[in-house]
Amino acid sequence: MNLICCIAKIVPVSFLIGCSGTQFVDLDPEISTDNLKQSVLTLTSITPPRNYFNKESLEKSVEYISQKFIEYGFTPQKQKFNVNGTFYENIVVSIGPQNGEHVIVGAHYDVCGDQPGADDNASGIAGLLEIARFAKEHEDKLPYGVDIVAYCLEEPPFFGTTNMGSYVHAASLHEKNIKVRGMICLDMIGFFTDEKNSQKYPLSIMRLLYPDKGNFISIVSNFGSSSLANQLSRNYKYTSINAKTLKAPSFITGVDFSDHRNYWKFGYDAVMITDTAFYRNPNYHDSSDTMGTLDFSKMKEVVKGICRTLLNMK
Repeated sequence: MNLICCIAKIVPVSFLIGCSGTQFVDLDPEISTDNLKQSVLTLTSITPPRNYFNKESLEKSVEYISQKFIEYGFTPQKQKFNVNGTFYENIVVSIGPQNGEHVIVGAHYDVCGDQPGADDNASGIAGLLEIARFAKEHEDKLPYGVDIVAYCLEEPPFFGTTNMGSYVHAASLHEKNIKVRGMICLDMIGFFTDEKNSQKYPLSIMRLLYPDKGNFISIVSNFGSSSLANQLSRNYKYTSINAKTLKAPSFITGVDFSDHRNYWKFGYDAVMITDTAFYRNPNYHDSSDTMGTLDFSKMKEVVKGICRTLLNMK
């Protein structure tokens, strides 16, 4: 296969949105920007930063996330795992039909180094908590069981290893033979800009097909997860945010740079919802990744698209 054919497979299919005859639940999700802001504020205010060195800060994060789950009517379960003699925790809640296939929605709560991690990834956790609240309020409309998971140890030095919290969770599903309809990962969903040439790409040819302004949300998928990506793209048509889909192999830099990668390892469909991280956000893994850099009105629309997809999952 020549390079042009390869790129054609990676990029143009991004804009396919599925069958026009699909029926949707006609419901506009009510997502609270105040809740999103409060979650980001709480997590970024934890000191020292919530990295793997600072176990007490991670425990404060777990406490906050668990309390929000409880407030929304869940009974959170803590999935503990041992890494080099220290125990870390994923927090898991489940809702909807428990027989049959499950949909996993996840985000990591740890940070890389000594930084507040507003976009990376307090934004993802804030979105996850709003999704949980919405799902609980509309449980009777969910076509599949939904497992909502907050992961630890996504960041270096554990990224890409079996010590990632998402690897632990994905492996546990596989061991229990739980059928997974798909996994949706939220990682950096809050940074947007209308500045010209603010959006970068892993391949220069993509500049011809995607916007040069970082004002859209990206749905990142491998080829095997095309159906799930298409469903998200279709549901984002009902929000006010522009969503672009990239379906590409993991050797394209950034395609597997989050928790969804570990579900691919076990043969599950999985996608990442992201503002494209270092391809757009100059604050990536830096002390400047603060709450004031985020666009909460656009974050709200990002979360809406995921909520609508959960109601209309086929």
